[in-house]
Amino acid sequence: MNRRLIASLAVGAALVLSTTGCSMISPQATTIPYSAAEGVNVHDSGPLEVRNAFIVANEDGTAGNFVAAIVNQTEDTHTLNVEIGEGGPTLTVRVPANTTVSLGSDEDEALEIEDFEGLPGTDVDAYFQSGDSDGALVSLPILDGSLDYLSAVAP
Repeated sequence: MNRRLIASLAVGAALVLSTTGCSMISPQATTIPYSAAEGVNVHDSGPLEVRNAFIVANEDGTAGNFVAAIVNQTEDTHTLNVEIGEGGPTLTVRVPANTTVSLGSDEDEALEIEDFEGLPGTDVDAYFQSGDSDGALVSLPILDGSLDYLSAVAP
């Protein structure tokens, strides 16, 4: 009788450890921050916060429009500088105090990127800087206008 009890406890302990052991060494996916949208959020770019930034390009990748929401929660007007690619074109957006500029929305048009080169489905490095900060380098996704809601902002 004791052997059966010990064997049952051993099998039960092995079953519990084998089914829950992964959660002891694997990070929980819900604790990993990510951008739950097409674009990326840009952190550490300065006093301005950049949300859901991406580029919509034509099929051959010779024209592109920059889309993003830029939030200014300060009491001062600030300018966001975005350099697309290393040594590429630089975009500037002036954001008044306590406002949000939504590039690519009904109110604000997307910014056209002159001399753009980038195929949809790839990424391009972009450097974001505002205020006195050093700025942040992020990888921006390049999308196409094939989806209905992106066709309005396609070049």
